[in-house]
Amino acid sequence: MPLNIALQMDHPQGLNPRGDSTLLIGREAQRRGHKLFFYTPEHLTLHNQELIANGYGITLHDDLAHWYDLGAPTRIRLTDMQVVLLRQDPPFNMAYITSTYLLDMLPPSTLVVNTPSSVRNHPEKLLPLGWPQFMPPTLITADITEIEAFRKEQRDIIIKPLYGHGGRAIIRLKEDDGNLPAFIEMHLATTKEPLMVQRFLPEVKTGDRRIILIDGEVAGIMGRIPGENEIRANFRVGGSPAEATLTPRQSEICEALKPVLKQKGLLFTGLDVIGDWLTEINITSPTGMVQMNKLYNLKLEARFWDAVESKLT
Repeated sequence: MPLNIALQMDHPQGLNPRGDSTLLIGREAQRRGHKLFFYTPEHLTLHNQELIANGYGITLHDDLAHWYDLGAPTRIRLTDMQVVLLRQDPPFNMAYITSTYLLDMLPPSTLVVNTPSSVRNHPEKLLPLGWPQFMPPTLITADITEIEAFRKEQRDIIIKPLYGHGGRAIIRLKEDDGNLPAFIEMHLATTKEPLMVQRFLPEVKTGDRRIILIDGEVAGIMGRIPGENEIRANFRVGGSPAEATLTPRQSEICEALKPVLKQKGLLFTGLDVIGDWLTEINITSPTGMVQMNKLYNLKLEARFWDAVESKLT
């Protein structure tokens, strides 16, 4: 049965047609005869208890030079959609949180992927804390005294914005690096949010993995190799994909997470694992489908829609 599908996402003009998973997912929906509607989060409106979005019908193309066409501006009721895909990038801020509150008001007849309350309640760097046995030594704080003590204990640390994404503003500070006070001062000048501080994992050079889970099941895995002189393996900063297989420890992590992710309605997730350690659970707009498809001749977008459509029957 053809479905009406709303894509809540960033404007397609700013997406990378070479590697964006949202475009891949959308094109597969079109191949199945589904109709796509696109809007950005700031055009979501609640009026008299009715959730409305101002956006466009959208047609996606497998063409690096011309990857989308927008129809005329359209105002729709989201209750007329069978599926809403929550696919905009963080930052995880109050505007982002408010959109999840609004989407929570949709009736069960409209499936939101991933479940808005779970996306809101489980930021991607905090969700792994539910499995401390799989995490590297971790500190969450804005207190420089605590960070200094943690660095003295661990000797080599990584500091990340707690609500950042895409590898932005991640720095490594060794035991003798004198830049820690200045970095904390700079951070606190713009926000009072805590930082995530973890032991540096040297395995990042060869053992960084992205694992895609669809409805709790492992759908794909790949290595991510940092660029030269980089500690970050994110594709946005020059990381490159590589074939990889699950280690026994990584399989254990996936099995432990599976029932919880399913229970929370997190149908599409991307795990970040470095060596034996779980570092992040991407639940907002996981990526990696395009690269895994190329590495292994897969069609992960088809598996995604099989899972979504099974929830609607």
